[in-house]
Amino acid sequence: MVIKDLLMEGIKILEVNPNINSQLEVRLILSHLMEVDKSYLYAYIEKTVEESIKDEFLKLVNKRSLGYPLQYLIGVQEFMGLEFRVSQGVLIPRGDTEVLVEYLIDYIKEKYGDNEFSILDIGVGSGIISLAIGKYFPRGKVFGVDINKKAINLANENMQKFGLTNVIYKYGNLFSPFEAGKDTFDIIVSNPPYIPTSDKNNLQIEVKDFEPENALFGGLDGLDFYRLISREALNFLKEDSLLAYEVGHNQGEDVKSIMEELGYSKIKVIKDLEERDRVVVGSLKRRE
Repeated sequence: MVIKDLLMEGIKILEVNPNINSQLEVRLILSHLMEVDKSYLYAYIEKTVEESIKDEFLKLVNKRSLGYPLQYLIGVQEFMGLEFRVSQGVLIPRGDTEVLVEYLIDYIKEKYGDNEFSILDIGVGSGIISLAIGKYFPRGKVFGVDINKKAINLANENMQKFGLTNVIYKYGNLFSPFEAGKDTFDIIVSNPPYIPTSDKNNLQIEVKDFEPENALFGGLDGLDFYRLISREALNFLKEDSLLAYEVGHNQGEDVKSIMEELGYSKIKVIKDLEERDRVVVGSLKRRE
């Protein structure tokens, strides 16, 4: 079977699922299996596909039609111009998180320039935040922690893939691998689980049936981890430091209030391009 006919067969299979961009996704799957760029498929539409690749392609397309995430099928997801390895059991990177990383890049450039700084990423997942910062700022001392061993292993794989030596990952729950008052950071950042448990049934199949629940849900109101991290971070932040979060589209003011009550200042709610709450940041001055 030639590329053109195989792609058409895949499109017919995926069209049963209205949430799937069938035209794009069949090309992503086939180019992944053939280890070529998507442009190759356009240039060689009459090229015969090996039988083994055809069989694997149809297997993956049928799996995708049932809602299995594309990123898990092909094992990669682009973020901030970098191609990250992803795997089932670890949260899939979202473009929304780029708003947080872009803010951090601007903040670090303005405050530290080429000087050293330390940053802790809580809940690293595949490593998108910590590795993007580590790659952009080679003099940064980057630390990450996650309670999911699969996430730690995957983040380490991505670190090796990008050839970084300034990032260290630790396994544990929130701040448990660190010593209060001794291990301190200029920046603490987190994209914690923030979906209210009551919203579970409203999520797409790709999310609720296949992504890890412990990376999605933040309690009844979705704010549990903001309360925990904001309180514990008081023991791990340096003087004039930054606490930065990704938040749900309507959680900005709630997270701001949590931080205000704990003594953070200069708190800002930053919106994404669609004017939805996306990032909350606040400073911490030395407490006398």
